[in-house]
Amino acid sequence: MTIAFLGTGLMGAPMCRNLVASGASVRAWNRSADKARATGAAVAATPEDATRGAEACIVMLSDGPACREVLFDTGAAAALAPGALLIVMASISHPEALEFAAMTTRMGLRWIDAPVSGGTPAAQAGTLSIMAGGAAADIDAARPLLDPMGRTVHIGPAGTGALTKLINQITVASTIATVSEAMVLAEAGGADPGRVREALMGGFASSRILELHGQRMIARDFVPGGPARYQVKDTAAAKAVAASLGLDLPVLNLAHDLFSDLIAHGGGDLDHAALLLELRRRNGLPN
Repeated sequence: MTIAFLGTGLMGAPMCRNLVASGASVRAWNRSADKARATGAAVAATPEDATRGAEACIVMLSDGPACREVLFDTGAAAALAPGALLIVMASISHPEALEFAAMTTRMGLRWIDAPVSGGTPAAQAGTLSIMAGGAAADIDAARPLLDPMGRTVHIGPAGTGALTKLINQITVASTIATVSEAMVLAEAGGADPGRVREALMGGFASSRILELHGQRMIARDFVPGGPARYQVKDTAAAKAVAASLGLDLPVLNLAHDLFSDLIAHGGGDLDHAALLLELRRRNGLPN
């Protein structure tokens, strides 16, 4: 099977590298060709060159509009072999997933929305959480391609993978906000934030966010694994879904506003753990 891989950025590069290491035959495309070359895959000059005649295509582009442009506007999806698997692992909105799935089906292709969680460390280790929406038979067919990248859970029909990713993102966003507040309160009250984190890790407040992003906050290490601007993209998409369902989700709304303010104050390209800086700014604390 020939596999096209579109998008070898922060997350896509290690995912593609793990797929190549599994023995798969991969043609990769990225806007910066050097990033595709570093994966060990054959490098394609254009998305269509990567997908032409391929039996599967994995997409890890920045967002829904980028996926639409590359796959449907410029013809990468149309160049795939008949019946090929189109596996979009980028974080796209729920409505986009449903729309793209319908377009894919009309083209005689098989659709899977399979966004991921775990950040660059899990992408590098091949331990991503993969949330898959699509037909059961298609998920089964895709598992040999997904297994080198992480653990796949079949959520349900097309669109449910994208919805689960939004649910993941609002959980992450609100937890980062809470951990940021905890770090600010600890310091202001005269407690060592590092010791506070250590104590909390042994109780019910323990979480991966506290473990990893809490340490990032303490170390002021905001080199982006998940840039804050992507977090806002996802919280905005989740807000739109909630509104369409008539739901009032106040914690989601607050987290979205906090991250939006972080971006407005120049933090869009910092890791989303940099929300700490926005909480410190609001409280007149130095950064």
